Amino acid sequence: MTTTGEDHVTARGGPAWWDRRRGAVLDVSLGAVSALECAVEGVPFARDAGIPVGTGALFGLLAGSVLVVRRKWPIAVVLVALAITPAEMGFLLGVVGLYTLAASELPRRIIGALAGMTFLGTLIVTFVRLRQDMGRDGVDVGDWFFPFASIGTSLGMTAPPLLLGLYVGQRRRLMESLRERADSLERELQLLAERAEERAEWARGEERTRIAREMHDVVAHRVSLMVVHAAALQAVARKDPEKAVKNAALVGDMGRQALTELREMLGVLRSGGGGARAERASVPLAAVGVAAAVAASRAAEGGEASSDGPCLSELDELIGQSQAAGMVVDLSVEGETRPYAAEVESTAFRVVQEALTNVHKHAAGAKTYVRLAHRVSEIAMQVENEPPPEPSGETSARLPSGGNGLVGMKERVAALGGVFVSGPTDAGGFRVSAVIPAS
Repeated sequence: MTTTGEDHVTARGGPAWWDRRRGAVLDVSLGAVSALECAVEGVPFARDAGIPVGTGALFGLLAGSVLVVRRKWPIAVVLVALAITPAEMGFLLGVVGLYTLAASELPRRIIGALAGMTFLGTLIVTFVRLRQDMGRDGVDVGDWFFPFASIGTSLGMTAPPLLLGLYVGQRRRLMESLRERADSLERELQLLAERAEERAEWARGEERTRIAREMHDVVAHRVSLMVVHAAALQAVARKDPEKAVKNAALVGDMGRQALTELREMLGVLRSGGGGARAERASVPLAAVGVAAAVAASRAAEGGEASSDGPCLSELDELIGQSQAAGMVVDLSVEGETRPYAAEVESTAFRVVQEALTNVHKHAAGAKTYVRLAHRVSEIAMQVENEPPPEPSGETSARLPSGGNGLVGMKERVAALGGVFVSGPTDAGGFRVSAVIPAS
């Protein structure tokens, strides 16, 4: 805002100190009218003062034209109006100047002081001129008339422009304050929207990663076993028909289990979990991810599912499936078996499952050792395989690898505050170790 309370705009459209062209046109017009008024009033002033009429008119013209700079120097305009008040000049200059001063952002003490000087100057000049005019005309009035008329005239010339200027200035400042608050609120809302979008995008990425990890852990193990059994079936189909029939049945069971789990996860992604058909509205991705994780963790043996995900009691069945596929697996358990939180047992199970899947993929036929240790405040697991035997062209399953298994295991363990380590052994095998807090 300017010193007169006008709205400040970034793009200035007016000349010199004016913000807008219409403001410049208004001030120039007021200055011209004020200059003409003061020039006309300068003629009787020159006659009374005994100076040339042209000088008085020129003085009034210059004094009245000061109104042009009222927005830039309102104090100067009021002081000029005060200076020419004894000459009974500058009525428009004094009224407009006082209004501009009151509407400006100058301190109230300055506005009050100049308004009081204007009132006092007008009061004195009016009082003196009334007594002179009445005495010259021979009009006899009471002594009370002169102060009453002087005070009324002074109030009429100072109070209306002063009050109007204060109201207009306060209103302009209020509107500017409201505009600034609205702009600030809009910026804050925009910032909040951007942050919300960033959080939503981060959440979507996290849930996509989570769902991909669950699908990998659940499906990859069973499909890997299917491929291993299929390769064995191809190798023994003619030599041992009875074993081929057994392998074919295992492949069928593994396929049905994999399809069941896939169907459960796809159902969660389509309906938002729970299988409730009454809820047709869109479900937030976070809820889908949680439900998908729960559904992906279900063990689908015999058509029964556990809502808490796989548990350590199912390790024997998991190892039995790998043994049925031809892997030699040795399981050892240390410590006293006890129940853990669902997410701890599920993570421990998935680590062992993914480690066995990697043995099927990269070290088929290698002997594998699975160790599980129940400690006071944690549970530890280790899966280590010996170097694989020389691959056979007839039985090699050639399982593909996406490279995400170890990453997924590490993410699962780290999410529970545990430690995950993996790497090759000195003997040429591979070891996967994880320690998960029990609480």
